[in-house]
Amino acid sequence: MGWCMSVQYVGRYGTKTTKPMNIQENSCGITVHWMMMICGNIFSVCDLCSQGLFGVPELRSPSGFQVATKAALKNTEELVKKACSCSPGVETVEAFDQLSDGLCKVADLADFVKVAHPDSGFREAAERTCVEIGTVVEKLNTNVELCKSLKKLLDNSDVVAKLDPDSRRVAELFMFDFEISGIHLDDELRKKAVALHVKLLDLNNEFLVGSHMPNRIARSAIPEHLHLHFASEGSFIQVGGLHADSPDDLVREIAYRIYLYPNADIMECLEELLKCRYKLAKLVGYESYGHRALKGTMAKTPALILMMRDMKKKLNPRNSELMPWDHPYLSGVLRAERYNIEPSLYSPYLSLGSCMEGLNNLFTQLYGVSLMSEPPRAGEVWSDDVRKLAVVHETEGLLGYIYCDFFHRADKPHQDCHFTIRGGRWCQETGQYQLPVVVLMLSLPLPTKSAPTLLTPGMMENLFHEMGHAMHSMLGRTRYQHVTGTRCATDFAEVPSILMEYFATDYRVISQFARHYETGQPLPESMVARLCESKKVCGAADTQLQIFYAVLDQLYHSAPQNRSTTEILKEMQQKFYGLPYTPNTAWQLRFSHLIGYGAKYYSYLMSRAVASMVWKQCFVQDPLNRDMGERYRQEMLAHGGAKEPMLMVEGNTSHMIVI
Repeated sequence: MGWCMSVQYVGRYGTKTTKPMNIQENSCGITVHWMMMICGNIFSVCDLCSQGLFGVPELRSPSGFQVATKAALKNTEELVKKACSCSPGVETVEAFDQLSDGLCKVADLADFVKVAHPDSGFREAAERTCVEIGTVVEKLNTNVELCKSLKKLLDNSDVVAKLDPDSRRVAELFMFDFEISGIHLDDELRKKAVALHVKLLDLNNEFLVGSHMPNRIARSAIPEHLHLHFASEGSFIQVGGLHADSPDDLVREIAYRIYLYPNADIMECLEELLKCRYKLAKLVGYESYGHRALKGTMAKTPALILMMRDMKKKLNPRNSELMPWDHPYLSGVLRAERYNIEPSLYSPYLSLGSCMEGLNNLFTQLYGVSLMSEPPRAGEVWSDDVRKLAVVHETEGLLGYIYCDFFHRADKPHQDCHFTIRGGRWCQETGQYQLPVVVLMLSLPLPTKSAPTLLTPGMMENLFHEMGHAMHSMLGRTRYQHVTGTRCATDFAEVPSILMEYFATDYRVISQFARHYETGQPLPESMVARLCESKKVCGAADTQLQIFYAVLDQLYHSAPQNRSTTEILKEMQQKFYGLPYTPNTAWQLRFSHLIGYGAKYYSYLMSRAVASMVWKQCFVQDPLNRDMGERYRQEMLAHGGAKEPMLMVEGNTSHMIVI
């Protein structure tokens, strides 16, 4: 909740500025700096000083999580006393933020390690830390003495009038966290609210794990000639995905039916999770979980999201021959056939090294920021192929660090993600700025002996998207970590990342870095034009699918419907998507966004609309305009969550936004 806002999270990070490297180009037009970063040995681990993960000395081994957790909780006790005893004023806000920061630095880091570390010992230890600190966080959210201290501040109009805007907003956000957690309830009901929160922590984790688990079926149940398309486990075939890109209709159908076959345990978990969310929302005074979740966002209430029902496009994909497993594949075929968009034609121009060089050039031109390689120390990273980047501004110096966990490995989630490991904040106690640290996690193929890692256009867009989140974290240089970077309203947090997708498909940007890795020839402008045009194919159907997801999410988080989640899905799919429901499937059990984006899946659609507005207002004429880059940074990125999202959008576009 309010104290730790980990989703997407100390060690040795000083304030030294990394000097720009002497950049040279090879015959392919790719800078030696980036080629060495991605493929070479420049990042061999520094053995001068063995450290723990992310430079945290305790995390040399899994047992260090217990040590770090114990220290964080002891520090929490002291900071609670401080927050409860200080006089009303900015010192109160600073004490609350310091308390939040102390917990987040351990909880957010653990939140990442539990899903990404290749060592099961580290993952399990991190999971225990998440549960332990999560339980403490929920208790803090209903701590009456803490709330009284903050209320004493906010009820004093003279003191509030003297607060700077950031301090006032952070104080209000902390109070908001108290209110949605049930601070106004009596002792017995507050304990009930905490118990529901703790139960939800377990249910969330159980559903997340289950949503990614493969299903299996006896080998004899499917034709023998199709066995090679799936993983084997003894006498069983294991299906871990939808195989949406397979040109074989039968492979797609089998994968769809088996992967989405209902799992009774996960179904029970989801039903219980939704019931608990509703009970919690009602307990603390909201009409539904959706109303509770949307408080403080740009949308504000579920009513706006349900208006998307009226956004249905004229496109009607109803066709007795067309099935749900056909849409992703056939839309890709249509794009490829109509515009000759074959990924293998583009990939040679999109080596990972050249794409990173392109991002570096883009950020330099827009913000005066460079991405500089820095060797990690022994034990600092969790896999040998993880790269560390220092983000350096031309006048402001070192802004923070980005760890790039880009390559596929066993037991690594296949979702592209951005994780906040440590938020930025001004440390009153040290007189220095705490630098933000984030991880970008992709699942790209490793380079081979004959070729570097080559990206498809989709992979390149995803890289730009996730780097949009990372730069939000780096440039959202706030006074308080509670509102640092991406710690803002969910429906605003996706705007910077989606905006980056526009840059990724603009020839004026792509022409600066897309070079054939063997010949050095630039990517032809005609190929970029075809790629952009191809995105319009099935665009209405894709939007309609997103509306279906958003509406389904809202209905799941409205008042209880007295019917199963599958029955709700069946009705909504037929009403908003048009393709028939497939009997004995339960797609919702694979909808992992229900955890991190519960009642907020609409955020992608709203953020896409805002990003489009920003692109047209600021960058469509010149995507490399430094003045517009600075304006966008100062109006939208720099504030993190310290300013109302609508005010940031209006400040950047100079338009009043009405929704």
